[in-house]
Amino acid sequence: MKYVLKWITWILVVIGALNWGLIGFFNYNLVASLLPKAANVIYAAVGVSAVVLIVFKAMKMKGMKKRRK
Repeated sequence: MKYVLKWITWILVVIGALNWGLIGFFNYNLVASLLPKAANVIYAAVGVSAVVLIVFKAMKMKGMKKRRK
C-alpha cells in the first residue's frame, strides 16, 4: 500500500511540475485546458501529494539518523 501511495504521489507531483513549467515557459495551462471542471481538484491532489512526499522523506531521514547511533 505504501509503495502504491508513493508512486501515485510521485506521478501527481511530476504532473504538477510539468504543468508549472508549461505555464512559466509558454503561458499554457495544460491541466485547465484538458480538464477545466476538475482542475481545482487536481491542483489540490498535487499539493497533498507534495506534502505526503515531504512526510515520507522526513520519516526516512529520521530512520537513517536512528540507525547511525
